[in-house]
Amino acid sequence: MLENLLSAPVLFFALGLAARFVRSDLEVPQPVARFLSLYLLLSIGIKGGHELHEAGMTTEVVAGLGAGIALAVVTPVWTFFLLRRSLGSTNAAGVAATYGSISAVTFVVATSFLDQSAVAYGGHMVAAMALMESPAIVMGILLAQWFTVSDVADGSGAKAASRPAIAWGALLQEAAFNPAVFLLLGSMLIGMSIGPAEFLEVAPFVSSPFKGVLCFFLLEMGLLAARRLEELREAGIRPLCFALLAPPVHAAVAIALAWAVDLPAGDALLLAVLGGSASYIAVPAALRLSLPEANPSLYVPMSLALTFPFNVIVGIPLYWWAIETVGLSGAIAA
Repeated sequence: MLENLLSAPVLFFALGLAARFVRSDLEVPQPVARFLSLYLLLSIGIKGGHELHEAGMTTEVVAGLGAGIALAVVTPVWTFFLLRRSLGSTNAAGVAATYGSISAVTFVVATSFLDQSAVAYGGHMVAAMALMESPAIVMGILLAQWFTVSDVADGSGAKAASRPAIAWGALLQEAAFNPAVFLLLGSMLIGMSIGPAEFLEVAPFVSSPFKGVLCFFLLEMGLLAARRLEELREAGIRPLCFALLAPPVHAAVAIALAWAVDLPAGDALLLAVLGGSASYIAVPAALRLSLPEANPSLYVPMSLALTFPFNVIVGIPLYWWAIETVGLSGAIAA
């Protein structure tokens, strides 16, 4: 954990937090921040696609993809029922979709952690990350649709008229083809399609600047997270506790699932990070379209201001320690 705390990306994230707390005027222009995020997604997509092409479609690949999708479907359900009474069905559904989905930036930080630790991981986990976005969003919308109607049943026991029908086409398009997922999947397909010689030509661009770009991007994330902390003051204690306790619980479920399907240690860590992270990009965009009643000043700060820093600073080394303790293949050797 100390080694992770002293890594350059985490220190730059802390610098961003500190800048906001001391009221510095430091900021990263939004076009630059957007370019950095696009670069990180492109880089991880191409490298993941190339590795997936080299490995082929094996039982291990199918197990990793299946485990990720299972987490994305199940996590929103229990999250919704846990928070429904305190937040109401609509806001609970928003939080459920957020925590069932993933944070691509946390995933990128985890790959950097594995690279620094010289631990191998499969490129198919990039596909798992992309596939976990949509199911969680759809589950959150379904839960809100069903239980919000149930909450307003009339005195005779019959359900009141439901809200207007969900625009499933627009929702699915936003969930599956939002810019982040589209670029990630597209880059992965390109990485799978190009040959080894072509990959070697683009490798310096997608590999060498990666860590430096990640540092710069996490500086921006630190600034943004500090701003979002101010929005959590009126949320109450329960959402705050959930934002900090849910990541290790979800990660523990993911590690148990990785152990059950015998994933290698590197893939298990990435699955744990995907399970323990929460979306603050794709899900808010989709919910703004199909569940506008859900309060974004609740679920966005929970994921960005609390869960994201927890995972980056504490969660990743904590999950790796758990994987080493369980003794998944590759962890002890690393």
